This record gives sequence, structure tokens and C-alpha cells, in this order.
Amino acid sequence: MNVAQYTGRLPDGGRNANRVLALLGVLYLLVYILPLSHRPLLLPDETRYFEIPREMIATGDWVVPRLDGLVYFEKPVMGYWANALAMLVVGQNAFAVRLPGAMAMGVVALALFFGFRRTGDEEPPAWLAPLIFLTSAETFAIGTFGVLDSLFSMFLTLAMFAFFQGYQTRRGGHRRGWLLLAGALIGAAFLTKGFIAFVVPGLILAAFAFWEGRLATLLRTSWLPVLSALAVILPWGVAIYRREGDFWPYFIWVEHIQRFLHPGRGQHPEAFWFFVPVFVAGMLPWSVVAPAAVLGLRNRWGDSRIRFLTCWLIGTFLFFSASSGKLVTYILPCFPPAAALMAMGLWRYQGQGGWRAFRRGTGIWGGVLILVAVGLAVDQLTGMLGARPYGPQEAWKWALACAGLVVWGGGSLWSRHASGSSRKLVGFALAGVLFFSLAAFIFPESIYARKAPGLLLARHRQQIPDDAVIVADGYLVRAVCAAFQRQDVRLFITPDELAYGLRRAPAQRRLSDANALARLIAAQRKALHPVIVVLRRDHMKRYRGVLPEPNGMDIYGNFVLLSF
Repeated sequence: MNVAQYTGRLPDGGRNANRVLALLGVLYLLVYILPLSHRPLLLPDETRYFEIPREMIATGDWVVPRLDGLVYFEKPVMGYWANALAMLVVGQNAFAVRLPGAMAMGVVALALFFGFRRTGDEEPPAWLAPLIFLTSAETFAIGTFGVLDSLFSMFLTLAMFAFFQGYQTRRGGHRRGWLLLAGALIGAAFLTKGFIAFVVPGLILAAFAFWEGRLATLLRTSWLPVLSALAVILPWGVAIYRREGDFWPYFIWVEHIQRFLHPGRGQHPEAFWFFVPVFVAGMLPWSVVAPAAVLGLRNRWGDSRIRFLTCWLIGTFLFFSASSGKLVTYILPCFPPAAALMAMGLWRYQGQGGWRAFRRGTGIWGGVLILVAVGLAVDQLTGMLGARPYGPQEAWKWALACAGLVVWGGGSLWSRHASGSSRKLVGFALAGVLFFSLAAFIFPESIYARKAPGLLLARHRQQIPDDAVIVADGYLVRAVCAAFQRQDVRLFITPDELAYGLRRAPAQRRLSDANALARLIAAQRKALHPVIVVLRRDHMKRYRGVLPEPNGMDIYGNFVLLSF
């Protein structure tokens, strides 16, 4: 991973390296960019990361994050800025919310590419690590979804590459420049997700420096990246403190210490081993050939790059495993070093003259995919498995899904017998591209019925007057605000993640129970002002007897819109 050693010659593992690079660009466009707008925003994350930037644009306040007009202190501001900028460029739509994350994955792929542009018989071709990264299941799933983890992972990855470059560079001025750049990137990562931007790199670099016997050197030079990180953080950090003095106490204590240490108070508590199956599944299809990569990395621990990548992968994994709160998206920063290690291991494995472990893994994976396709088709046609994820009007969706799985499985089986290292690896990687590119189009309607209230709300967007009072429960409020472009939606029953903001809101604007909502509806009817209530279906059933009879009702899946 030494950019300074780049000689201008593109090393490859065959004659078709330039063609593979072209395929890599086409793959990225087909899988990560073009399908971004072809599904609605999903609860809870995508609607949240749409609405907060939309309110920034609407109000002109780029310092204090707000959701439904209430202060929202769960994250710093960089991710909202990125989404707001995308909205200003391409419009306020689903594409804009997902574009920064997709672009972040492209930047990580480029970093991996340039990190491996070096010569040597045992060096993998520059395209292999980014190809592995872009065709891994978790990279694809998170990179095409509107969350902040992609942006955070990009900043962290670039920072780690810059740190390693500074470590390898012997010239003092260049080393200082790389360290200052690394610190600035850590500052950007902090502004995206908070203090983990300091903790994770600190653990990785301390472990690596200890392994290399250079811990004292790391400590002597650590002030440089800390200084540049603070230079990036302080302008907004001071601005938010002057505007909202309680941001930092809440953000540090509730969003970091409590969430990390206390399973009862933190969100999404899971067991310590939770990320083991998540990582194995997230690295698919490459985890099935991981034994080949491990064999290729044997007796290579004297290589500083392998030590660095190993510390990066294991340190990040263990840190998030130690946290009481866990989500699948959290370990995305593990995937760039995993892809790099996989590329180095597979290339060295084939250089040793062995493909047995690779053939075994690709054969198993290809067979499994074809069996899954057959099982899905049989279940949809007969119902014998009792699942039927697709409805009766979605035959074309499950047919496309089966076709994509069969092509993926067939391509994996073909890669077992392809001649040449490059053909084997490229064939295995590209086998799943059809399925990935179809994924946005073959989501079952049952998922939208549970996660996409925007499909219901869009039917009423033009009919609701500006003077209507809109009410929603806390889980749905972000989608309601986004659909109707309002930041004054009243909350019903459940404050959800807006509980802190509610404690500081004017009394007349906020949380209502069923009796208070019934009184509000009666008063607004006398004033001839409509009231729109958006609820989950189970809430409607629970409170239907307390609320007046609505003038109209529209139901989609688990979502109900009542008009009074």
C-alpha cells in the first residue's frame, strides 16, 4: 500500500488487466449508482437521513440538526451536510439520500486500487482488492442504502491509508504531511459519527506500532494528526456549543458512554459474538474462499502491510463486538482491510500453484445458490415451504430473483474451471453482478408494506392543505415530515427518538395521548381545519374507540392514514 513506490506500470495477473478495470467501472455504475432511485425510502434510517438535511435546506440552519423542528443530537453534522449537498444538486429524492454512501464506497474502492499499484511477482493486481470489496454482500447492501456508515467508513479508510503511508515514508516533510492528512480525515469521520473516529484508529495504530516495535515513535508524532483533526472539528464544535450548550453533554454521555457500556440503556443490545456470523455473511461470496486466502497468507507475518491490515481488521471487529449496542452496519469499516487481505492471500495462494481450496469453495457456493433459486421457485409455485415472500402479483420479481441466483451460481461454478488466475477471480466476482443490479427492483412488496409508508403518503400529498394539522407516531414522524415537507408534525403516543427534543419544545406543539388527540380533532373540526393522523395499524386498532369517526381512511400494509 505504498503510493510512493508507484512506477507508472500497472501490474496485473494476466493480459486483460485494462479490461478488468473497465469492467470494474461498469460494475460500479450498474450496481451502486443507476438503481439508487428505484425503491422508496425505508424506515427508520433512510427517512431520518432524508428529513434532517431537508430541514437544514428549508430553514437555512446548517449548524443545529433538527427532525420535525426538534433538536436532534444523536449524530454530528457531516452526514447531514453530505446529503443536503446531494439534494441541492440532484433534488430532494431517494437518489440524493443514497448517493453520498454509494460514492463513498467508490472512493474506498479507488483507495484500495491505488494502494495496490506496485510491482512484484507476489503482488496482487491493483484491481483485485477493489473488486472483492465492491462485490461483497455487506459493502453492496450498505453502500446502496441511505445510512451514515458508508461515509464514516470512507473517511476512516482514507485516514488509515494516510497513516500507513506516513509510517512507510522516510522523508520527514512527507511523513508530517501524511499524518496531517490522516488527522484531517479522522476529524471528518468524527463529524460523521462521533468519538469512535478517534478510538478505533487509536486502538489499531497502537496495536500495529507495538507489533512493529515502534510504539514510542507513534506517541511522539501523534500530536500532528490530533492537531489537524481538531482544526477540522472545532469550527462546527464551537458553533453548536454556542447555539446549543447541552449538545456536547448529551452527545458524550448518552450517545457514547451509555450506548457502549450499558445494554439496558444502549440501543440494539446483542451478544459479544453477534458480528461473527454478520461478518461471514457480509463477506459473501468471498468468505467461501477465505480458506484459500488464509493458506496464501501463511508465514507472511513479517510483512508490515499484512500486520497493519490484520490490526485494522481485528481491532475494529473487537471494538464493535465489545460495545453493548450492535447493528449490522457498524462493522463496515472491517471490509476494506478484509478485501485487501483476501486479495493478497488469494494471489499468493495461486502463486504457490494451488487452487484446490478455491475450487472447493466456489463449487459449494455455486451449488447452494442454484438450490436456493430452485427452492424459491418451488415455494412460490406450491407454497410447500410456507414462506412465499412474494405476493401473487409479483411473479416477475421472483422470476428475476431466481434467474439472478442461477446466473450467480452458474458463474461461480464456471470460475472453478476457468483457465488463468485472473479469469478465475474475475469470473467469480462478476457472477453475482446481475443479482446485485436487480436487487433494487425485486424487493418484495411485503417489505414495503412494513417499511415504506411513503407509498401511502404520496397518494395524499397533493390533497392535504397547508393549514391541516398533521399527527403521527414517533416511529413514522420522519417519513411523514419528508412526504409532506413539514417540520411541525404533532406526535402521538410514542416519542421514539425525539424524546430529548420534546423535553425542550413548546408545550402546545407536542406529544398527545389518545384523549388529547380526540380533543384536538374536535376543536379543529369546529374551526373547519382538517386533521390528518398517520399511524401504524396496530395503534389504530388500539385507539379507534377513543378517536372520533374519521371522514376518510386509507390503508397500505402496516400504515393507516386517517382524515378528520
